[in-house]
Amino acid sequence: MKKLFTIVALGMSLAFGAAHAADDKAPTAQQSKMKTCNADAKDKKGDERKAFMKECLSAKPAASETAKAPTQQDKMKTCNVDAKGKKGDERKAFMKECLSAK
Repeated sequence: MKKLFTIVALGMSLAFGAAHAADDKAPTAQQSKMKTCNADAKDKKGDERKAFMKECLSAKPAASETAKAPTQQDKMKTCNVDAKGKKGDERKAFMKECLSAK
């Protein structure tokens, strides 16, 4: 009985830790957009608010927002695709060059 209680308690503490860790993530783009749209719609009510929120949330980001420099992760994806077929030192040299390019 003590072992069962210990296992259940351990399982619950691990589950709580995993749930808590998920809360520490940065907000997604959609969550950030929702926060901004909510702030902009604070003085609107009813159908006017619904229409505003629909328009705001479906709007595409401004050109200046989409023209950001690629992140390291984006570069990695692109370079991996371009490095297909290369192996060993050849791939290593290619990846180094590709990832350091601006």
